[in-house]
Amino acid sequence: MKSFSVEEITSLVKGEQIGVCNDKIHAPEQIENAIKGNVTFIGNSKYARLWENSNASIAIVYDGIKIEPEKGKAFIKVKNPDLAMAVLLEAFEPESPYFETDIHPTAVIDKTVKLGKGCKVGANSYVGKNVVLGDNVIIYPNVSIFDDTTIGNETVIWSGTVIRERTKIGSHCIFHVNVSIGADGFGYRPSPDGRGLVKIIHIGNVVIGNAVEIGANSCVDRGKFSSTILGDGCKIDNLVQIGHNSVLGRCCIMAGHSGLAGSVTLGDGVIIGGSASIKDHVTIHSGAKVGAGSGVIADIEAGKSVVGYPACDSREKMKQWVALRKLGRS
Repeated sequence: MKSFSVEEITSLVKGEQIGVCNDKIHAPEQIENAIKGNVTFIGNSKYARLWENSNASIAIVYDGIKIEPEKGKAFIKVKNPDLAMAVLLEAFEPESPYFETDIHPTAVIDKTVKLGKGCKVGANSYVGKNVVLGDNVIIYPNVSIFDDTTIGNETVIWSGTVIRERTKIGSHCIFHVNVSIGADGFGYRPSPDGRGLVKIIHIGNVVIGNAVEIGANSCVDRGKFSSTILGDGCKIDNLVQIGHNSVLGRCCIMAGHSGLAGSVTLGDGVIIGGSASIKDHVTIHSGAKVGAGSGVIADIEAGKSVVGYPACDSREKMKQWVALRKLGRS
């Protein structure tokens, strides 16, 4: 078990120590559940009232807080407790699952595969024809990677993930359990005889940049003609759908249960809230934010925040909601 002194944690988060605490810190914990030997976090004044009854040994707090630690406890003041928490969680991160052997004997790896230095492939995984794996790629058990796929250095792929043929993936990516990359896009047309639907074949692929993270059970469909593209640094939550031929710029964020229909374009730094839905062929320009549960049916200007269904400017929507409440009371 990892443990740190208060002084070591202060140094890690580049904070200012207030008070003296000699306890060894074994884990971070939320303020209500913390016990002796835990470090907790007070990010704003509404949580400060909980400190009095907390059993945590130390708290990382924002530097404007007015309360003081008790005797035998300590505060570490920082400008941004959320970023400090990220640093500390990384320090306490447990070791990754153990590989007894780098390439498990039950893994099926085609003879044409090019393996970089330090690659690990878990039990019952499949790596198909002409796949190229960069250095230190980690493939956990029960992953399938199909033909002509390229994966960059240091990428980690968790169990149950399926990566279809011709996918191109950058370096330092993380795919969590049961991610689907490169499945057919959703496309059908009425058959000429009116008796059913004709499937539209998708012959494109998926291109994913560097440092992209995709959450569990999320899907990125292949392009119809060319590529579905996720730019460098995109972060995708669990249960997200990205439709065929969508293009995401750099460092976009999509929260859980949100979805892009086909041929949606996101600029750099776009944020999509949970359960938001984006209509096909819509462009959301750089820096725009879409509120949770919103339905976007038209293009959104750069830097704009929208909410509601149909989504519109957040300030305008708030005025509409206030007006409706007043009408309801009259």
